[in-house]
Amino acid sequence: MFIGEYSHNLDEKGRMALPAKFRSKLRGAAVITRGLDKCLFVFSADEWEKLAEKLVALPITQANSRAFTRLMLAGAMDVEIDKQGRVLVPDYLREYAGLTKAVVVTGLYNRIELWDSEQWKEYKAKTEATSDEIAEKLSDMGI
Repeated sequence: MFIGEYSHNLDEKGRMALPAKFRSKLRGAAVITRGLDKCLFVFSADEWEKLAEKLVALPITQANSRAFTRLMLAGAMDVEIDKQGRVLVPDYLREYAGLTKAVVVTGLYNRIELWDSEQWKEYKAKTEATSDEIAEKLSDMGI
């Protein structure tokens, strides 16, 4: 399980250290892909397999299914965690998420998200400002 919020930096080669408490759960490798809201998703191999199976089961006859499957699967990259606990974030994914230097790493139970620090601050402020409305809508779903 991944939880928490951590600040890290990308180095000049596009590498970033993952929080130490996340590394053992990833067992030396991960899958990074385009996420939603202009962040990147990082999955363990097991969690990625579960998601990928659901994505390929979506109907290819529906445009939204095809588009989302392409976003997630075509954008994915297997990465290895080096001895210093770093992953190389591919150029095209850094560009997609606007990652330059300061990165916020968030744990969201079964996945990790990588955010540009400024984008994370803006997203978090917006979400916190509407948290009562969000909670009310979720209560309709039984949460």
